[in-house]
Amino acid sequence: MALVGALALASLLVVIVGGVLAYALGVAPADSEGHRPGLITLIWMSGMRAMDAGAVGGDDGSKLYLALMLVVTLGGIFIVSAFIGVLNSGLEARLDDLRKGRSRVLEEGHTLILGWSAQVFTVVSELCAASENKQGGGVIVVLADKDKVEMEDELATKVPDLRGSRVVCRRGSPIDLDDLDLGSPETARAVVVLGPEESPDPDASVIKTILALVGHKPRESGRHHIVAEIRDIKNRVPARMVGRDQVELVMSGDVIARIAVQTCRQSGLSAIYTELLDFGGDEIYFHKATALAGKTFGESLDAFEDAAVIGLRTAGGKTQLLPAMDTKLSAGDALIVIAEDDDKITAARSAPKVDESVLRPAVEAVRAPERTLILGWNSRGATVVSELDKYAVPGSELTIIAEDDSPGEDLDALGSELVNHKVRTVKGDINDRRVLDAAGVSGFQHVITLSYADRRGVQEADAITLVTLLHLRDIEQKHGETFSVVSEMLDARNQKLAEVTETDDFIVSENLISLLLAQLAENKALGAVFEDLFDADGAEIYLKDAGAYVATGEAVDFSAVIEAARRRGEIAIGYDIAGTTGGRAPKLNPKKSARLTFAEGDRVVVIADS
Repeated sequence: MALVGALALASLLVVIVGGVLAYALGVAPADSEGHRPGLITLIWMSGMRAMDAGAVGGDDGSKLYLALMLVVTLGGIFIVSAFIGVLNSGLEARLDDLRKGRSRVLEEGHTLILGWSAQVFTVVSELCAASENKQGGGVIVVLADKDKVEMEDELATKVPDLRGSRVVCRRGSPIDLDDLDLGSPETARAVVVLGPEESPDPDASVIKTILALVGHKPRESGRHHIVAEIRDIKNRVPARMVGRDQVELVMSGDVIARIAVQTCRQSGLSAIYTELLDFGGDEIYFHKATALAGKTFGESLDAFEDAAVIGLRTAGGKTQLLPAMDTKLSAGDALIVIAEDDDKITAARSAPKVDESVLRPAVEAVRAPERTLILGWNSRGATVVSELDKYAVPGSELTIIAEDDSPGEDLDALGSELVNHKVRTVKGDINDRRVLDAAGVSGFQHVITLSYADRRGVQEADAITLVTLLHLRDIEQKHGETFSVVSEMLDARNQKLAEVTETDDFIVSENLISLLLAQLAENKALGAVFEDLFDADGAEIYLKDAGAYVATGEAVDFSAVIEAARRRGEIAIGYDIAGTTGGRAPKLNPKKSARLTFAEGDRVVVIADS
């Protein structure tokens, strides 16, 4: 700017001095009436010659005047041209900076995504879906150490429909305070921190980024709303210490392990979790219980035609799924509900009268020991085994087949935590049919395939899983034995290829975590809800035989299912009809007045303690 100012001043002096001298010396040529140009006109003429060297060629007048204009023209060539050149270079540099994404965003109330990985596409897509009903959509800013144009091209390819939202990309390192300023985190509504995909230790990068955010400029109002993914549970404590109460941590390895365990015990559960986590169908909201103040929680279960009540958040901020049915509601409480959208939760209604003849009494199920087989191993394996043990009864058996001795080493760390399982580890290739036949796969009730995510590339790991699934289905057909198969996939595209194996459930780990990050970015309070759902010690989602709740073979209102579940201390939130075209497709949050006819094999979706 100093150079531009100096050249601009020098250019102005040349023009003004040339015009003033021509006027003072009276050397300017007169017109046909003998009038000489005024001072302002001569300064104008001097400026034209400074900017256009060809103009001097058409001058007439005395030799002194021509010499003076020649000097002004030469000054224009050297000084004014330099001034224009500096301006042009500066403009090109500024445009180049804009192309590289090195300018600070001026947005407010945006969602800031720090870091770049395959998860960014799902997160951006879900945030766009969440903002679809907002006027003008939302603004999403992505700051990562990657070329701006490349980020924009990849996002345009993977997320072609932004649903009215805008995505702004900036290049910079999220752990650099100067670069972090480009994303304007102090004015952001929420910040999502992703571990860089090429980093050998993504958790370290995430913790550094959180530290940079906390040490950045303070927000104009309130604290930062930070959502971050931590892959290894041992890094939870330092991440929590750094972020304090400003960060909501998603322990991806722990969450995926818990979902894998829950899903292997009841097929269809991963589809329910996906439905709750994405913004394409029904989601979880908080609804003020003012109209139901004074009533019990049990009475609220059938109070909304288009929303399913699943829990309560008290006025003091305590969140609980499946509280006691006789819990009294107060005006400051908020019900936790499943609904298509928060603006579609209708006013509370009076619960209809239920036909007692269609209800079935509760019968306590007797659980027997189970045999579970784990094929493959990764860093989540130990958590999977630990969670399995919490659900099993004494005398259960667990066999693990992996390509090396890492399962035994990881299980040694669990020590005496395993109380219900007898664990056996086998070293072998899970793609080798002889290994699977020797293990007696058909004798197991549940099979979990874990991806070799820690040792192989994404496509190679998924390829191993696909071949294993083909072997499992062939074994099932030849032996005539049925067992549930739950498989972990890394790339969602490979799930389409694996559908020919007719696997009961697929868990696309990166996709589920991306959905969870987007949900928490929109509403931080949902963290406590999902923590309770995924925890083996809290209330969870179960799919149970419909005939144990209501009469089969005759039409009943879904309100009857809700009442039957309520008497068991459970909450009915949906159903799963066997033989649905294209496979089982659980339906969540049906209308309470919907008439249903259940048959053998149909299930109801409930939230229960066991």
